[in-house]
Amino acid sequence: MLKNKFLSFVLFFTITYSASFIGGLVTITLKEPWYSQLTKSNLNPPDWIFAPVWTTLYLMMTFAIWIFWHTKNRDMSTIYIYFIHILFNTTWSVVFFGFHNIFLAMVNLIILICLIVTLSLRFKRINEVSFYLMIPYLLWSCYALFLNLNLLILN
Repeated sequence: MLKNKFLSFVLFFTITYSASFIGGLVTITLKEPWYSQLTKSNLNPPDWIFAPVWTTLYLMMTFAIWIFWHTKNRDMSTIYIYFIHILFNTTWSVVFFGFHNIFLAMVNLIILICLIVTLSLRFKRINEVSFYLMIPYLLWSCYALFLNLNLLILN
């Protein structure tokens, strides 16, 4: 097992931010003009908010899994759930901005939120710091679900 704290952090950072990189690449490449033409809720934040929020959330996710990894009683099934959750995180951008499928993106987001809740509860049993690091991500994802639902209704 990877016990070196620096190397394990780099590994989890790379895996977590690969979701950000792929999602960002799809978003930049395929977002426009489709996204600009959608009718959006008044509760939709300005576009510039998303990059700093997601950058912060990805860093918090990285620390959550890294701290969990170095906890004495960790279990590999939680690590696997983390990797699956990263896959769904990445897939949302592909489905929403790449395929322009608002409904399927919402289904993806519901699955992602279920995975975040599962991860958070598993983290809480072993390491509360990891649990608390996931709360902003869960809240932002619920807000994203609200926005996604609004886009589905309005368009």
